[in-house]
Amino acid sequence: MKNKKFNYLRNAFLLGLVLITNLNCDREMSDDATLATFSKNGEIFTDDFIGLGSDFYFPYGDSKFTAFSVDDNEAYMGNASIRIDVPNADDPLGSYAGGIFRIDGAGRDLTDFDALTFWARSSQGVTIGEFGFGEDFFPNEFMVTMKDVSVGTQWTKYIIPIPDASKLLHERGMFRFAAGTNGTNGFGYTLWIDELRFEKLGTIAHGQASIENGNNVSETTFVGVNSRVEGVIATFNLPTGINQSVTISPSYMNFSSSNPSVASVDPSGLVTSLSAGTSVITATFGDTNATGSLTINCQGTFVHAPTPTRPQSNVISLFSDHYVNVPVNYYNGYWAPWQTTLSNDFSVNGDNILNYTIFNFVGIEFSSPTIDATAMTHVHLDAFIPGPIAPGRQLRVLLVDFGADGVYGGGDDTRHSTTFTATTSTAVVSQSWISINIPFSAMPGLVSRSHLAQLILEGGDSSVIYVDNIYFYN
Repeated sequence: MKNKKFNYLRNAFLLGLVLITNLNCDREMSDDATLATFSKNGEIFTDDFIGLGSDFYFPYGDSKFTAFSVDDNEAYMGNASIRIDVPNADDPLGSYAGGIFRIDGAGRDLTDFDALTFWARSSQGVTIGEFGFGEDFFPNEFMVTMKDVSVGTQWTKYIIPIPDASKLLHERGMFRFAAGTNGTNGFGYTLWIDELRFEKLGTIAHGQASIENGNNVSETTFVGVNSRVEGVIATFNLPTGINQSVTISPSYMNFSSSNPSVASVDPSGLVTSLSAGTSVITATFGDTNATGSLTINCQGTFVHAPTPTRPQSNVISLFSDHYVNVPVNYYNGYWAPWQTTLSNDFSVNGDNILNYTIFNFVGIEFSSPTIDATAMTHVHLDAFIPGPIAPGRQLRVLLVDFGADGVYGGGDDTRHSTTFTATTSTAVVSQSWISINIPFSAMPGLVSRSHLAQLILEGGDSSVIYVDNIYFYN
């Protein structure tokens, strides 16, 4: 018992001493802990990967998973390099190469650096879609991307500037790339990367930045609608003398709202409309005002489309929060060169709305797979035109069946267009939801509806139209 008591007292004394030491040296211990947790090593790859852990390569979901390897027979310096085998455009395993290198574990403190640098060459002269860093799949808070990078057959050094290293206290996203065959007529090639690291060059001039790609953009919203500042770009003068522009995450910027009671903006560039009125979102980059702005014109409380009441068993839904939707290829195909319609979709309290701006026509395609609607009797959609409607304004709803071959232009496509005109005898009005129900029996041009694949809206006048609840029903 005596020995136990002595050991207990000794342990208690040691614990008290540790606590006193910690209280007296809290700042030093905190700094040491940070240094121990977040490495300041800038090296990523020389002859091998450095400090990334065992599980660090994550290819993009639609890329060729096997495109990445380490090549022991090719290097700019040393004995090995990163090898990216970009596939042919028709490769069944993936039409491009892309992915990220993410540290398996704690991130790195990159505050001592001002650039990501690497050497690269290709088996032929190509333009690589994207190089960058800061992507970790969540939250991708401090991404930087250099786009459309020319890579030749000789080893060349590339520099991607860090917009604000003070923010990179524990970054896990070390490198990202996306390489396709747009400039090679669909033929694959090999890309090599070596001496990949973060550096302190000390010769990069402080950058100029812009939001919304330097434009003054206006957006009509409603209370509860979230918007996001986009098109954030920074330009730096590199030691080579060239001005290099990179796309950066909004988190590198400092945002402000001219009328916070109308619209607030958070550090990630997320804008929330709060009340009716107008507010201008601007930004600074360091001590410099960024060019461009986002003006929020909040129209007040949003009026939702009528809530669908038909049972799911009688519906094939393309777009609705009230039903399970079938697979849809896209809600805006943007069919160049004639289409002007852009998408600026939004959500109000969980109700998702298709928002078509500069509307002349837009195509919704659902061809993978096509839809057999032979058991359905009608097509339904709700539309809302917020602006004024000129007399004679038309809205056309066009349905296309791809035929038995299931592909566009196979010789057996059929279609039918139904036109609604803004007159006193029709329901095409502004500032009110228009519920459109068209019976298939009134579509003689649609010979079959067993392979439906497209729904096209036409007749816009470059204004705005909201669309919700698109479905077929019996």
